[in-house]
Amino acid sequence: MNAPTIMDVEARELRAGQPHILAVDDDPAMSKLITDYLAENEVRVTTVLDGRSMTEVLGREAVDLILLDLRLRSEDGMDLMRELRAASMIPVIILTGRRDEADRIMGLEFGADDYVTKPFNPRELLARVRTVLRRRHVEVRQGRPQGVRAYRFDGWELNLDTRRLVAPDGRLVPLARTEFHLFVALLGAPQRALSRDQLLDLSRLHNDDVFNRSVDVQILRIRRKIEPDTAVPRYIQTKRGVGYVFSVPVEVVYSM
Repeated sequence: MNAPTIMDVEARELRAGQPHILAVDDDPAMSKLITDYLAENEVRVTTVLDGRSMTEVLGREAVDLILLDLRLRSEDGMDLMRELRAASMIPVIILTGRRDEADRIMGLEFGADDYVTKPFNPRELLARVRTVLRRRHVEVRQGRPQGVRAYRFDGWELNLDTRRLVAPDGRLVPLARTEFHLFVALLGAPQRALSRDQLLDLSRLHNDDVFNRSVDVQILRIRRKIEPDTAVPRYIQTKRGVGYVFSVPVEVVYSM
């Protein structure tokens, strides 16, 4: 008997709790391809044509991952991506054309977890879906810092249950997954200088395509979202030769 492949093992793991994928794509042929292939591999798929239908499905069913075409005919897929990240942390894989590099970059900036370019091999799509779901499963299992429900500072609140960052004026500020984990690491050690390696360790991102120097990029993105002046940051300050420090006091809100 042949030894099971990695794909076989992953299929058995997913079969135990069949994931539900929501595909937002108005191309009937593409929707059928996605549905048929993923269904053959123990993945349940619901397909919709637009954002309104997407919202309806999300309101009545549990969804594990969203496949979002950025080139919908009736509306802007990028607007839907922004709305998704403002409302939830459901993993999103965006679908783009081969030449739509700007869309891919912007989609990732808005918090997409991965992308697949059309036309694609269904096997590649399945592999990417499984990778994102497996990564999400690890995140949920690791959870948040023990007993902590939220961090508050200077009128801001980062809720670790919902993964929502709320500004002092009540605005929801979307955070990409890597931004969220790095921010939690900073808020968990306020007024303490942390090196890039320490931030990677504390945020559990060492094995997740986030490398030492790319921490700088993630920090810059967080600053753009919370700092009144990124040129003279008040909250996340650089400690030359060391790393970064969250420089204001942080209130910890514990779970009941």
